[in-house]
Amino acid sequence: MELLSKLKTFRQEAYSLLGRAEDATFELMDAVMLTRKADSLADLSLCPVFRRKWSSIYECLQDTRPQRNKLMKLYIRQIKTQEQRILLASDHTTWSRPSARTLKERTYEHYAQGGFGGRPITVGYGYSTLAFIPEVQGSWALPLRHDRITSWENPIDIAVWQLKQVCPHLPIRAISCLDIEYGCAPFIIKTADIKVDKIIRLRSNLCLWTAPPPYCGRGRRRIHGHKFKLLEESTWSEAAQTIELEDIKLGRLKIRLWHNLHLRKSPLHPMSVLLVERLNEDGSKRITKPMWLAFTGESMPPCTEILQFYLRRFGVDHWYRFAKQRLHWTLPKLSTPEQSDRWSDLMPLITWQLWLARDIVKDNPLPWQKIVQKLTPGRVAQSIGGILAAIHTPATSPKPRGKSPGWKPEQTRKRRIRYPVVKKRTKKHTRNKPKPT
Repeated sequence: MELLSKLKTFRQEAYSLLGRAEDATFELMDAVMLTRKADSLADLSLCPVFRRKWSSIYECLQDTRPQRNKLMKLYIRQIKTQEQRILLASDHTTWSRPSARTLKERTYEHYAQGGFGGRPITVGYGYSTLAFIPEVQGSWALPLRHDRITSWENPIDIAVWQLKQVCPHLPIRAISCLDIEYGCAPFIIKTADIKVDKIIRLRSNLCLWTAPPPYCGRGRRRIHGHKFKLLEESTWSEAAQTIELEDIKLGRLKIRLWHNLHLRKSPLHPMSVLLVERLNEDGSKRITKPMWLAFTGESMPPCTEILQFYLRRFGVDHWYRFAKQRLHWTLPKLSTPEQSDRWSDLMPLITWQLWLARDIVKDNPLPWQKIVQKLTPGRVAQSIGGILAAIHTPATSPKPRGKSPGWKPEQTRKRRIRYPVVKKRTKKHTRNKPKPT
């Protein structure tokens, strides 16, 4: 009963933070959780929990105003105080909209599932997510921030902003795990003042630098030491620590650790760098391309824990697949970026409700599904119908308002404006070149 009342209280608080059109928006969330397959956004109105007409779906997405900061604080309050460190994971994904020519602020985005001419490029919106990874094993990832990357921002800047928004409200110092794209000097410099430890994967072709030697007394002090090229083992110094261990999933591993390395453009921010290699039984390399990890922060955990922390980062990739396939995130063809943002704000809210209901629901597998001990987000959504019927909805019943007068016969329809695709470019610093004589 305590877990049930906690879920009911959470739904009531979330309902009060949806702003206008909260009744239709809340019923839309319940319809998303209970609808396993849908061909269009209007199909969600066929769910019994959505007591309004199909047009109310588009109207509520146009009128609702979810309070993102207050919802974020509501999510953080659900994190239980634990002995282990709080693990965060940052990443970004694409909502592909190549045919929406009347949609503002579309940008070129990376799209691994195929784009123009078979290239991994598409046109649409990019969304950055900062998620809390609650379990050591499993596919759960609970988003704390899920924001659109506008046409004048980049993934690094929006990830830094999300960390600044979330970390001050966390009960303890957290660890954030990030992929290769964030392993650059701008991200390390911009996040140096944030109270969070970072585990970042590095590209295998980077060139790092050791700490500078002591000042010799003449000339300018050196900023860099010797080169540390990740591709050339001859430039590596002796490792500060070397560990070999047997992992249940990965097999035999060899981990080497170096301290006080830095990127060329961030010499004041040293890092500890780990090299993780998978070995065969005879000691030879099992995979030719190793994994490089960098740690920056205050309290560094052991090398084996750093690897396990980073492997848990892939939970945010599972959440992206769950949101797109089961929560129908990229299904609707909305006409404005504001509607897309409000619809996207519902995805974290739905996920947190499923997380709070995971210990209450009874597994209801389909005939071809196996019985599992730990329920995944999809299996909880598949079984949550009885829980929603027991705790009821805070949304009020719809009030009939008669029939709409419709479009006036003498009123002319205007063609919608078509917007160009925004091309993001890096800033190039042009120096004043001398004019020729």
